[in-house]
Amino acid sequence: MSLVLFAHSIFALPFAIIGFFLAVSTTDFQFEWKLFGLMLLCMVTARNAAMAFNRYLDRDVDALNPRTAVRDIPAGRISPKAAFTFTILNGIVFTIATYFINPMCLVLSPVALFVVLFYSYMKRISPLCHLVLGLGLGLAPVGAYLAVTGQFHIVPIWYGLAVLTWVSGFDIIYALQDEEFDRAHNLQSIPANYGGNKALRLSEVLHVMSFIFILLPVFSTPVGVLYYIGVLFYGALLIYQHRIVSPTDLSRVDRAFMTTNGIASVVFACFYLLDVLSGHWMI
Repeated sequence: MSLVLFAHSIFALPFAIIGFFLAVSTTDFQFEWKLFGLMLLCMVTARNAAMAFNRYLDRDVDALNPRTAVRDIPAGRISPKAAFTFTILNGIVFTIATYFINPMCLVLSPVALFVVLFYSYMKRISPLCHLVLGLGLGLAPVGAYLAVTGQFHIVPIWYGLAVLTWVSGFDIIYALQDEEFDRAHNLQSIPANYGGNKALRLSEVLHVMSFIFILLPVFSTPVGVLYYIGVLFYGALLIYQHRIVSPTDLSRVDRAFMTTNGIASVVFACFYLLDVLSGHWMI
């Protein structure tokens, strides 16, 4: 649990549930507990593989950074071999689970694994690493919709883009903590390359885009007032995290990163599901 920061599943998992119930409530496909369980298994194992691989690949860098030296591998609580083995096992379970979902998910499973694992290399290559992380989590609503229908649709793609820009934005905020370390060790983050002020401005732009993407589904699918309330809460929490963080005051980064964003995803998903249950999205 510590190695993969299981609590951070709260970011993408609510949007996977949104993608699943979007498919169930707007198509002829019926809710199935088996399929729902397989979707959750894919979410957990893909994320486990991604986080374990990230910790494995970053073990030497993490040992040099005082903020990350306490992580499980540099601290000696988990061996690199064990973390790598855990990555492989979760990747295998993920692929097997997609086999039991549908052929489309099975065919796309290597693509999904490549995206979530490739993020770990990106910080050594390009400051676009934040966008690749966002893309990995943004697959959640699209993949969950595919699990039900076996088809692509524009609405889950809007949600995927909302997650991509949202996660990229708050990951830039989180990276402010390591701006000097990343610059000194030639790691390619947005703050290290462009400075804290420009990084925060870019984060704001990404979060405005995320708010727009969250709104776009209303033009493709009928929604009720509960959906709009969820959108307002989501937008308000995006604004709040930018009010409590600045390049000269990083004391509340953890609150902005974990607490605020965790609440944003859960609250929006709850209002979405309440709107579905109220019957507005039923065909």
